[in-house]
Amino acid sequence: MTLRFLGTGTSVGVPTIGCQCCVCTSTDPKDKRLRTSALVETEQTRILLDIGPDFRQQMLPLEFRKIDAVLLTHIHYDHVGGIDDLRPFCQFGEVNVYADDATSCGLMHTVPYCFAENRYPGAPSIRLHTLRHHEVLRVNELEVVPFVVNHGKLPITAYRIGRLAYITDMKTIETSELPYLEGVEVLVLNALRFHPEHHSHQSVDDAIAFARRVGAKQTFLIHVCHDVGLHQEVNASLPDDIKLAFDGQIIAI
Repeated sequence: MTLRFLGTGTSVGVPTIGCQCCVCTSTDPKDKRLRTSALVETEQTRILLDIGPDFRQQMLPLEFRKIDAVLLTHIHYDHVGGIDDLRPFCQFGEVNVYADDATSCGLMHTVPYCFAENRYPGAPSIRLHTLRHHEVLRVNELEVVPFVVNHGKLPITAYRIGRLAYITDMKTIETSELPYLEGVEVLVLNALRFHPEHHSHQSVDDAIAFARRVGAKQTFLIHVCHDVGLHQEVNASLPDDIKLAFDGQIIAI
């Protein structure tokens, strides 16, 4: 199984429009961050984690093959804004999209034409499934366990797939959810910036502390903004087992 980071940036991406900071003007490709999304792939199965507004751009360079499941974390635009761009993948059949109850309801308001009884020709063919946290979801040979983290006051969905845990936009987590992280070897975790603190996102220091709590062998930080600093300099300062992820990076799990 592999994990491919399609995007590792925050809601406005990096570079940020109108900014002339050293990160936004960097020529290092690792300082260019599309909105956060990832692909879990095996020979048989392809799972998309969130589908932001950069989805089309992210998928153009990749092999065109069926997406077996789209797992959504929450309804914010930077995580669902690319839903209409599933249209080409509908030639393989309906695309199965999974989300918690709040996200499912929100999605039907965000893109109602995708779920109308009489869809207009060309609208994506989506089968929306409302998942239940803590109940195992099978996608072909892969077992997925959704659990809950808190994006400020908003409960959102994180995912455990085998030895991988994928968490974005977390600020806190209830103690009751920690057993779903036992035995995780690869942890993907949001870390917006070093300072100042944010009301609904972890800082880098928060993420490091949480990674130590989980005890994963390797942690990759995502959903970062330009304020985090230059990729190369930040990674040189981080522990060997905790690094900023970058767009296009592929991890074997």
